[in-house]
Amino acid sequence: MRPATTLRPSTVLRVLGPRRVSRRFVSHQAGRSIAQLLQWRPAEKVDDVVVNGFVRSVRSMKAHRFIALGDGSSLAPLQALAEAGQAENAEGLAVGAAVRLTGSWVSSPGASQSHELHKKYQTPEYLRTMPHLRPRTPLNAVLLKLRSEAIASLTQFFAGRSFTQTHPPIITSSDCEGAGEVFTVTPASETPSPDGKDGSQEAFFRNKKYLTVSTQLHLEALAQAVGNVWTLSPVFRAEKSDTSRHLSEFYMLEAEMSFVDDMGPVMDLAEDMLRTLSTDLIDSATVKDLLTRTRQTGSDLAPADDVRRRWEGLMQKDWPRMTYSDAVALLQQKADIFTHKPTWGAGLQSEHEKYLAEYVGGGEKPVFITNYPRDIKAFYMRETPTTPDIPGATVDCFDLLVPEFCEIAGGSMRVNQLDPLLAAMRRQGFAETNTGLDWYVDLRRWGCPPHGGFGLGFDRLLSYLSGVQTVRDIVSFPRWYGRCDC
Repeated sequence: MRPATTLRPSTVLRVLGPRRVSRRFVSHQAGRSIAQLLQWRPAEKVDDVVVNGFVRSVRSMKAHRFIALGDGSSLAPLQALAEAGQAENAEGLAVGAAVRLTGSWVSSPGASQSHELHKKYQTPEYLRTMPHLRPRTPLNAVLLKLRSEAIASLTQFFAGRSFTQTHPPIITSSDCEGAGEVFTVTPASETPSPDGKDGSQEAFFRNKKYLTVSTQLHLEALAQAVGNVWTLSPVFRAEKSDTSRHLSEFYMLEAEMSFVDDMGPVMDLAEDMLRTLSTDLIDSATVKDLLTRTRQTGSDLAPADDVRRRWEGLMQKDWPRMTYSDAVALLQQKADIFTHKPTWGAGLQSEHEKYLAEYVGGGEKPVFITNYPRDIKAFYMRETPTTPDIPGATVDCFDLLVPEFCEIAGGSMRVNQLDPLLAAMRRQGFAETNTGLDWYVDLRRWGCPPHGGFGLGFDRLLSYLSGVQTVRDIVSFPRWYGRCDC
């Protein structure tokens, strides 16, 4: 194995703003990222190598200075050594300075010298208070690259299956989920009156509009135009919750399939999508950085071995599928170990989902739980034909549980006939008119094919795959109850 390499700069140029680059600073190596340079091991010294990046640390010695440089492409920094005669070029360099170094690429006498890291630890909570600098930390830069690579893989996956990518609206006329946890959209010039009513003579949109909590309803309309569709879109929820699992703004990947008669193809699509994503990315340099990180670099993350098992679990075939009724029966056999006793007709608690993922999936494979009770699910889900052994009405739906993290995706068959949809809306307290859902009901009036789809919390998925413990730290500029800092 060749020794590690280091850059011995002859020029240190501080980049203060946009400027014309002199030809004397440009070389055939100027396009290499630091991640690429760290893998580059030429047999001989190479002169006039140009590196752009941000200073992570500077260590001054009597005869020279060690400059650790990063550009977001790698957790590990590149080390530059300014020797006597050039050290004055690095005078006054501080952490975070944007620089361009030009020098010779040579073998380093010690491999450890190429791994100079920040000496002062900063907690994720503290970094969230510095939104202008937070993305530049090595870990957050790698998480940005993971997000980019995941989006590229998913785009290719859906394109290869003839899905049309769409852009549904962000401002909507209804609360898709019916839970009432929505943000109302109002121009800044329209100030509410003291009694809480709209003080303007005419609202901007004539009536209340909201930030979307899901693009599903609009995807159903688009699917009737072009067939199978998908989107990756921001959604918003006004939950006054201050937990590690909640954000007020996050991204949802949603897909809708036309002319499918049951949930099988929908679950197959979700499973195939996640397996393909993990298989595509497991060998990428970004994922290798996350799975081979040092304990110091990833002290706030789940252990690297645990994260690797998550990737390996997603790559396995034939994920288990179990009905809600069978799941509750299984949980009731172990009722004494749960704080919340499992009861048919109630939602599954986090402790129940973790047990199912561990027991049914063997702690490795994700698990589909299907056919939940009708009364705890959304109005648009298609009712399952009744059977004598089930204590109540259920719907054709599923939640996808992963070990440790619980639910990351959910889907269903949609009610595609007019009368059953109106009955479901009445049962859940929706008026038949003036609810902002008239257009959605009209989709059923003139021939609506059987269809279904799913939604996946994209930020939660990235947290699972990276080992990040709170979803707030997978997002560059997180917003949650009480916080929106920039």
